[in-house]
Amino acid sequence: MPQNQEKFKTMIGGQALIEGIMMRGPEKDAIVVRSNGEIQVETQQRKIRPKNSPLAWPFIRGVVNFFDAQVTGVKALMRSADLSPEEQEEPSKFDRWLEEKLGDKKFQNFLVSSSVALGLGMSILLFFFLPNFIVGLAERWIPGNLLRNLIEGAVRICIFLVYMFLVSRMGEMKRVFAYHGAEHKTIRCYEAGLPLTVDNVRQQTRKHPRCGTSFLFVVLIISILVFSAASSALLAVFPGLETIPGKSLIMFAVKLLLLPVVVSVAYEINRIVGRFDNWFTRLLTAPGMWFQNFTTYEPDDEMIEVGIASLQAVLPEKEGDDRW
Repeated sequence: MPQNQEKFKTMIGGQALIEGIMMRGPEKDAIVVRSNGEIQVETQQRKIRPKNSPLAWPFIRGVVNFFDAQVTGVKALMRSADLSPEEQEEPSKFDRWLEEKLGDKKFQNFLVSSSVALGLGMSILLFFFLPNFIVGLAERWIPGNLLRNLIEGAVRICIFLVYMFLVSRMGEMKRVFAYHGAEHKTIRCYEAGLPLTVDNVRQQTRKHPRCGTSFLFVVLIISILVFSAASSALLAVFPGLETIPGKSLIMFAVKLLLLPVVVSVAYEINRIVGRFDNWFTRLLTAPGMWFQNFTTYEPDDEMIEVGIASLQAVLPEKEGDDRW
């Protein structure tokens, strides 16, 4: 049976890659990939943001850290593709042309920026615009703005669940999700104060309350509350909006503007559950923990070895500096 005997909580977290794991510690980031049977480790010092910086203030740091995580994650994913022998391919003529025109550094920045923008754009289109459009088609039969927002939120969550379920069934993604499980189990073992061995890690649960994909699920739930409150307030101030033909698009634009607020609130909740373990935090994390049934798989021993190597690579020089 999986164990969960936590002795302390760490701020260390990670992300599954192609045949590997990226782990982020308080001082360093590490990309660890198994290539040709060997474990390759690359580390990089993190830029430490001053604690008194405005970017570190509550409800601002959430948006800043979200975009930082997106950029760092894309860079790590691209690097893991380079290190993984299965993914090594000759660059296309278009890639070579871009690299010649933009230069190697600019080329990488262009790819990262494009990938982040495309990913965010697709997420907004699929999980926010599409539910807004679907519910808008039946708006005339929905009595009241609150009910409309609740139905739209339910549609949004259903689309997200179906999407993640289908992704989890893909053969290639099963290995990625197994590395995701290895990441969680390794952190659990470390937080339990046990030696980082394959046997100890294997016994841990593959679910963790600070999971990044669970965070996205929490974002969708928080969005229902924030959007419902905001749209009700907007209609109370401007009741004439109810009769405007383009009301649905206006409301969608308002929701886009509120997305940073939603992300910030979800981030602060993530920090709370990262520091405390009680009935309230377990209640907050219950949906995300359940959701990890789709986004994590049990890893094999070689994947666990990668998880151990990635965590060991980012441990702080002074013991306890990674404590929440």
